[in-house]
Amino acid sequence: MKFLFDLFPLLLFFVALKVWDIYVATAVAIAASLLQLAMFWVKHRRFETMHLVTGALIVVFGGATLILQDEMFIKWKPSVLNWLFGAAFLGSQFIGEKNLAQRMMGASIDVPGPIWMRINLAWAIFFTAVGFANLYVVYNFDTDTWASFKVFGITGLTVGFVILQAFYLARHIKDDDSEQEGG
Repeated sequence: MKFLFDLFPLLLFFVALKVWDIYVATAVAIAASLLQLAMFWVKHRRFETMHLVTGALIVVFGGATLILQDEMFIKWKPSVLNWLFGAAFLGSQFIGEKNLAQRMMGASIDVPGPIWMRINLAWAIFFTAVGFANLYVVYNFDTDTWASFKVFGITGLTVGFVILQAFYLARHIKDDDSEQEGG
């Protein structure tokens, strides 16, 4: 259910684009993002960082799209968002005792420190590459193709990356039972 809640501004954007145009879709995405923030606040009395960052970017880039009547701003938003995520993962390698990947998954998965560094760096590279892939689609395909890539392509790439990461992590998870039996 959380997955759908996180994606509902994106899905509404896609539907509005198919029914109307990019400008109506952008306005719908802005409204949906603000509604998402409000609903999360009402339920949890806090905000999620991802919702805040995404909401701020959609307001800024979407607002520029609407005010200047230039769809390139909204098309650049996924790249900027992914690059910010990539920079956050990369920067976390150097700040604090745990990197971002370990902070997010470390409570449920126990792997050696070097594995956390590799996973964290892989996420930084992944997000950076997805940002460039978005721009490739922006500049080489029409708006409908870009929207499909944004909704289904980026989501599919992310799910695929998570699955590959899970297989990699599974090979390195510390098994407390086997360590106790062998000791």
